[in-house]
Amino acid sequence: MKKYFLLLAILMSCICVNAQQIQFRIIGYLRLQNILDGQASQVDYSKVTHLNIAFINPDSTGNFAAFKGLRAFVDRVHQYHVKVLASIGGGLAPAYYSALLTDANRMAFMDKLAQLTELYNLDGVDIDLEGERIDTNYGNFITGLSLILKPKGKLLTAAVATVYKTRYTDRALSLFDFINIMSYDKTGPWKPENPGPHAPYYMAVEDLNYWVVEKGIPKNKLNLGIPFYGYGFGPNAPADMSFRKIAGTYPGAANNDEIDIPGGGTIYYNGILTIKNKTLLALQQAGGIMIWQLLQDAAGTNSLLNTVNAVISLKNK
Repeated sequence: MKKYFLLLAILMSCICVNAQQIQFRIIGYLRLQNILDGQASQVDYSKVTHLNIAFINPDSTGNFAAFKGLRAFVDRVHQYHVKVLASIGGGLAPAYYSALLTDANRMAFMDKLAQLTELYNLDGVDIDLEGERIDTNYGNFITGLSLILKPKGKLLTAAVATVYKTRYTDRALSLFDFINIMSYDKTGPWKPENPGPHAPYYMAVEDLNYWVVEKGIPKNKLNLGIPFYGYGFGPNAPADMSFRKIAGTYPGAANNDEIDIPGGGTIYYNGILTIKNKTLLALQQAGGIMIWQLLQDAAGTNSLLNTVNAVISLKNK
């Protein structure tokens, strides 16, 4: 009898751990072009729960091009029990999105988005509209798209930036299955007069505080965004650089958050320790981690994705 209860206790413990692992999301973005050209084959999809394909944007009439090989790629990633979503928009989203979201064009565009998910066996749509693209039609767009996608069992998610917080309506925010907080790009090459870290730890703390405490969104709906890239400032620093290249070019850089460039300049990024701390923060105050973007990761012991997974696994023991 004692052995029976011991085995039952072990079984229940395993179930609880698995439930925690499933509940905590690891969302990774990949560029559409890198999928179509085969580069995405090097990603370990067993270490993410969701994959957002960036960016699948329509033409000015709302029609989508045909993407040869995309359906096969999605089906392959599904074998890892990963949800795959089409992410639309982006920081450089076409200006004609504003026209597509108007009353005259919105319904047709939403129908085409739904058709896109069916054609490529996608699990949903991720909305990454920023700045002026979050206009007065945004709320009606999200409401209508939710009514179309949810009955089909599709996910509707969003990438949001706190800097645009006044543009999102409470109604729209409530309709997303989960929300990816872009907690990076505080500064960058577009602000040469403001050099420094673009994704400091305190920014993650402040972002989560706003969305959870001030905005009142349940923490399990939020994913903390982390960058796998850095920005450079100064005469000899590159404008941007992947973490893969940073770690491979500068010995010891993986364990720091900045590196000085010979001849003048500094690259700022998130190293292993900061990614560990941000993952711990997300485990406490959010429902997941979001990554921009997976192909910028380093390999082996310097992998930030491996770091995220290791922290989660340790926390669940």
